Amino acid sequence: MSSREIPLVNGEMYHIFTKSIAGFKIFNSPSDFRRMLNTLIFYSYEKTPCKLSLFLKRQDITNSKPALEFGSQKIVEIIAYCIMPTHIHLILKQLKDEGISKYINLILKSYSKYFNEKHARKGPLWESRFKNVLVETEEQFLHLTRYIHLNPSTAYLVDKPDNWEFSSYKEYLRKTENNATVCNFLNYLYMDTFSYENFVNNFIDYERTISKIKHLILD
Repeated sequence: MSSREIPLVNGEMYHIFTKSIAGFKIFNSPSDFRRMLNTLIFYSYEKTPCKLSLFLKRQDITNSKPALEFGSQKIVEIIAYCIMPTHIHLILKQLKDEGISKYINLILKSYSKYFNEKHARKGPLWESRFKNVLVETEEQFLHLTRYIHLNPSTAYLVDKPDNWEFSSYKEYLRKTENNATVCNFLNYLYMDTFSYENFVNNFIDYERTISKIKHLILD
């Protein structure tokens, strides 16, 4: 992956967006989505005990949080995520030098190998370079998480965002099974769960309307 004109800085938070080539649908089943979620968790650590495929033969990461303590530090902190059929939204905090670039490189390569082997396919799966935007304010963070968590309902995949199983929205509402968590957002979200749920759900219709006309809007 080529170097960036503006380097990603330790301690800063970024919205990361990456998508498949030509809008190719790369998540086609719940198992595909779960595989990517496991991949996101696994490679957030600097050192891992084995390959992800071997680890998953023993246990599912998302259901065994204590097993994630590999005795190593993380290179990124996952603050929010949403996995869509053709793309991924992440909010990441970089913890180690070049942590985000290394992390994205690892997760995309790992999933590409899984997908290509599953479908007897060869060749690249993702666009060559991910996009990143620095998250600078609390207000920006709040609106960004709403936008990310509304992606599935904006695309009419579900009626409401809490019906989508492959985002961090239920974590933000404290509605995950057994209180399972992937993200570390408590230091950044200064809103109670009831208020945040209203903040997100009250914007569903607006986001859907904007998505219908955005091709008519000039930058």
